[in-house]
Amino acid sequence: MKLMESESVAAVGIRNILFATDFSEASEAALPYVAALGLRYGSTIHVAHVLPDVLFLRPGAPDPAIMGSIYEDAHSTAREKMQRLTDRLQGFPHRSHIRHGETCQVISTLIDEEKIDLLVVGTHGRTGLGKLVMGSVAEAILRQVSCPVLTVGPNVAASRPEAKRGRDLPPVQISIRHVLYATDLKRESHQAAAFAVSIAREFRARLALLHVIEDYGDHLHERPGPIEIALGKLEKLVPEDAGLKYAPDTLAQFGVPAESILQTAVEREVDLIVLGVRPAPGIGAATHLGGAVAHKVIVGAHCPVLTFRS
Repeated sequence: MKLMESESVAAVGIRNILFATDFSEASEAALPYVAALGLRYGSTIHVAHVLPDVLFLRPGAPDPAIMGSIYEDAHSTAREKMQRLTDRLQGFPHRSHIRHGETCQVISTLIDEEKIDLLVVGTHGRTGLGKLVMGSVAEAILRQVSCPVLTVGPNVAASRPEAKRGRDLPPVQISIRHVLYATDLKRESHQAAAFAVSIAREFRARLALLHVIEDYGDHLHERPGPIEIALGKLEKLVPEDAGLKYAPDTLAQFGVPAESILQTAVEREVDLIVLGVRPAPGIGAATHLGGAVAHKVIVGAHCPVLTFRS
């Protein structure tokens, strides 16, 4: 995502969107969001599928002829599926990429090569806290990629069986009417705030900014108290010239962050949650992994979640 230097701090550009897919229905539930954002921002949509290297699939050293046949069969099947998928993107500037190798490395390379501004993935949630449909390597993708990640989780309406359309039809246009930006106000991601404002402007949507106070220590009875201080900081995140249709709402509350974010999203019928997340100490892992806040939000949210690593 590019911040437009000549315009307001809230102006962003999404020139290239990378949609990483394994061709499953859960993964393709993210396609309507890819299309909606691509249409609004005039983006080129890059659709990518990564084939595992055959050497990792077959132990030992198979006959070169057999290896060649395996490669060709895998690529042929992937090309057919990719063609069916990209046929649904007619009218959108798009490119397709079929590569083999280690998934995280391939995706990271594509992001650099194609100057990707936004990565989009779909998930399922059938085990534990939920795993990305692309497999366990997707957690490494979320840790390492250099661009924001839009995750369409297992509870998103578009991923439910009754909401599915035929897989040969064009993607449904998604309406984003309410955006929720949640932040801990510690290491603020200006890109995350700018994107939330930009989305609200582009879709003429309402915008709410939320800070959840989990540990207020001995400052509860001070004046100004933690609520007033948080509201003041939130108000400064939206420029006066943001061009929003509706005045933004600022919300500060005590509670457990993930639970409060999810509850607020339900109460306000939010269509997109935006999170600025901090790396975990020492290992460079974003806080949406394991039991951290953003991961819980991704798995539990009824709408897509956009995460930015600060």
